[in-house]
Amino acid sequence: MKNIVKRTGTRLTMRVGGVILLSACALTMVGARKTPYGHLDKAAYATQAIIDFLRPGLVITVTSGSIAADGTMSVAYTLTDPAGLPLDNAGVFTPGTISISYVAAYIPASSTQYTAYTTRVQTGTAGSFTNGGTDTGGVLTALGNGQYTYVFATKAPKGFDANATTTFGVYGRRTMTAYGIPNNMASTVFTFVPSGGKVTHVRDVVRTATCNGCHDQLSAHGGNRRQVELCILCHQPQSTDPATGNTVDFKVMVHKMHLGAELPSVLAGGTYKINNTDFSKVEYPATSSHSDATATSGFRCETCHDQKSGATQAANYVIPSRAACGSCHDNVNFATGVNHPGGFQADDTQCGQCHIPQGQNPFDASVKGAHTVPEDSDLLGGVQIAFTGVVNGVAGKAPTVNFTLKDKKGNALPYSSMASLTFVMAGPTTDYGYTSFGSNVTTPGYVTESGNATTVTCSTGGACSYTFTHAIPANATGTYAISFYGSRVAQVLLAGTTKQKTVTESPMNTVTYFSVDGSPVLNRRTVVQTAKCNVCHYSIELHGGSRRNVELCIMCHNPSTTDSPVRPNAVVAADKALPNQGVNFNLLVHRIHTGVNLAALGSSYTVVGYQGSHNDFSTTLYPAMGPTGQPTETRNCSMCHVNGSEQLLPVGKNAVTDPQGRINPVQAVTGACTGCHADLATASHAMSNTNSLGESCAICHKSTADFSIASQHAMY
Repeated sequence: MKNIVKRTGTRLTMRVGGVILLSACALTMVGARKTPYGHLDKAAYATQAIIDFLRPGLVITVTSGSIAADGTMSVAYTLTDPAGLPLDNAGVFTPGTISISYVAAYIPASSTQYTAYTTRVQTGTAGSFTNGGTDTGGVLTALGNGQYTYVFATKAPKGFDANATTTFGVYGRRTMTAYGIPNNMASTVFTFVPSGGKVTHVRDVVRTATCNGCHDQLSAHGGNRRQVELCILCHQPQSTDPATGNTVDFKVMVHKMHLGAELPSVLAGGTYKINNTDFSKVEYPATSSHSDATATSGFRCETCHDQKSGATQAANYVIPSRAACGSCHDNVNFATGVNHPGGFQADDTQCGQCHIPQGQNPFDASVKGAHTVPEDSDLLGGVQIAFTGVVNGVAGKAPTVNFTLKDKKGNALPYSSMASLTFVMAGPTTDYGYTSFGSNVTTPGYVTESGNATTVTCSTGGACSYTFTHAIPANATGTYAISFYGSRVAQVLLAGTTKQKTVTESPMNTVTYFSVDGSPVLNRRTVVQTAKCNVCHYSIELHGGSRRNVELCIMCHNPSTTDSPVRPNAVVAADKALPNQGVNFNLLVHRIHTGVNLAALGSSYTVVGYQGSHNDFSTTLYPAMGPTGQPTETRNCSMCHVNGSEQLLPVGKNAVTDPQGRINPVQAVTGACTGCHADLATASHAMSNTNSLGESCAICHKSTADFSIASQHAMY
């Protein structure tokens, strides 16, 4: 009997003998049954019959590891599907052959990092190097029921330390492309002490879950290395990139990759490459908008070194070493003392004398002090604005908004403490963009007004109010919104010292909603949340740092907004000759995050910004990784979206102005989808399914349809 599985669109077709089984792959079909598959798994959209046949997925579980007295290393493990049913690595009794690789390493008693037992010689233009790697030529034994043992060809050397922490890494690939789904990848590690003692000496600095905040599914080398705990077995001081001669020690490599374009060596005209992949243009997303995140201006180390991750050594980043510190400060030569105020350092023993974990003041020589981003300093007074109500918030009247102005300790601030404060009004919340607040308002769909010492009144207790000069339109209905942005008068920190810094501080923008016609208040739909953005960006601080909340962003970056106010002042002459660029929020954010993928789609995205600046986002490298480990993967919409909003097509919302787009104006659903799917074919497809009655996208792409958004974005 020949079994064949084919995929047509998102529909899985399986022929078992002479019987054909079809799967519509709709979300509602899997919602009624318990499934071990997530929304990004292709299997989540198949029928139970197909699941029972294919049993997609791969789980590797190590059950034991040992090193015999003669150095023979052995590992026992099981191969199962996500439901716990055994898999056959030969692909005879279950679909898909499974290839497994093995790594063995230990932590010497005198070291804090691994040394590999399993090595390989790699040769490149920089020379030949013995690096940590996989074992080859060992003996694999199938015990049945998904159980296997592997005896390494590599032996631990004579006199090996049986009391040393030892880790076996096991990773694999299950070949499933013949059945119309991607290959399944998995990796795991098993840590033990060969003598049978308790594991106490560990390397546990950064956890995979923290990396996955930005990388979605940390993947490398084709996609089957998926854990930091596995990476560090080979990526330690022992290993060198044969193509460049650069170390691939994890702490050094990762620091340099993430700092990328801001490395002193790169700023001086150099490059940073590993295996001929250039990381010199990488921009770390958790930077401050007020100061560059260079190695000398402050860096938010705890974005990766998350103190809440559960890693037992999460605080290790405050322990200085030449290798770790020199990875970012790569213009420092510790051997000669060049660019190091402390002079040359023959080893790491003296580092902690000057660079203690934390000093009494920010910006000092302590590890935390030296990496303090100015806007994060505890010395700042803080500024907090909270709305307390809206008066005259009805159609045809100019509303008065009441709010409190306080510092971070809750003390009242006089209005004179503010350098600027601008109020924004938009509506209705059903969809922003096409409301006119008067013939003298040039901003489409919203109005901004700047407060000053005369128009903003504040009591000594910090209770303030501002009355708009523009009225709510007389024909307005529904719910409107008011927000603000601004900054406190610059504060001078550590005045009169060599560490003096002048810092501008901006309050978090809040939004207040109010009904203009007596109808129930309806807040603007929540599609993304600032907290989601801040997983990667730490704290979004745009337009000079004063716009920090997505709820405010969408009021101005609405469907009718373009860069028209600043394009005539473009500093790049070619920008002046081009049409305006649409900057509706979903178009803007989708295009920015799609970044380097745009060229392959025959598209680009450049916005003229403040003072005519040229902002080309076509080189933005989105950090999310796909099934094979490549970044720029944009199919996991839930990284940004909340409450399944990515599945809810914006049917009936306002058309989007997109003068440089393939369609202008573009209907709401098409505008959202073509933000990422920016190719000509998709635009043509959308046009052919849109007429004077509207878009028909929901027929095929709603959550219960064959080509639902979820099923089309599934990638594993």
